[in-house]
Amino acid sequence: MSSLREIKDRIGSVRSTLKITSAMKLVSSAKLRKAQKAIEGMRPYEQMLSEILSSLSGRCDLEKLAAELSETAATRDAGREEERTPRKTAIVAISSNSSLCGAFNSNAVRLALQEAGECEDVEIFSLGRKMSDALKHSPYSDKVRDCSELVAHPSFRSSDDLARELLKRFYAGEFDSVRLVYNHFVSTASQKPVCEHYLPFEAPKAEADLSGTDYIIEPGVGQVARELLPQLLVLRLYAAILDSAAAEQAARTIAMQTASDNAENLLLADLTLEYNKGRQQKITAEILDLLGGTSGE
Repeated sequence: MSSLREIKDRIGSVRSTLKITSAMKLVSSAKLRKAQKAIEGMRPYEQMLSEILSSLSGRCDLEKLAAELSETAATRDAGREEERTPRKTAIVAISSNSSLCGAFNSNAVRLALQEAGECEDVEIFSLGRKMSDALKHSPYSDKVRDCSELVAHPSFRSSDDLARELLKRFYAGEFDSVRLVYNHFVSTASQKPVCEHYLPFEAPKAEADLSGTDYIIEPGVGQVARELLPQLLVLRLYAAILDSAAAEQAARTIAMQTASDNAENLLLADLTLEYNKGRQQKITAEILDLLGGTSGE
């Protein structure tokens, strides 16, 4: 049995850890609310943009317009378009820059490696230091591009730069497809690793009946769609980054709550009980010693 001093030191250590986990839980909860607010503020724009493009899809070829957004594709003739052969797949894998969030990072890394294993050739855009560190020790270490700064400070501008680069390289023939791998925020208690196809572009399907919506389109359908389409692609990437950020804070909140609960149970149920038993045994032994000494006299 451990000495009372060791048990008392252990109780002090658990109490200190409990203060840390409780504080981290509060911080993560505040960041989660902020991340949810950012997503809620962006979703109406994304939803309306998707609805507008859905209504335009019947009047123009959005897939063809997406190809025209690339300067390389715009100058390439139709014959070369038909002769294009798949080269490799680009995977945008999103994790976090820090740990202490349960299985959040390991789930994203596992799914990214699984998707990469299904590709003949792959290039991975790693958004998150934990993803980059894991991929450096994988068979794809020489095919990883570290873009962790996009996760550290998510912004529409940085997402715009990456989205346009992916679009340009895809229609230049460098990529056969582009996939997004990240943790989707379902609820505070649930984060689901998902893989979404980003490119080739597929026209969005309206969730509601827009047949009665009367849009006045100026200067023309093609011009409007050409302006709106890049915005939708950027919003999709930006939404995935924000979604992953919310899932990260939710996972960390749950992890810190679990750690706090375990610390309290360990402190109150186990260590305190063991300390009280040891102290009682010590007092009993001292009393018996005193009684023995009295009887000897």
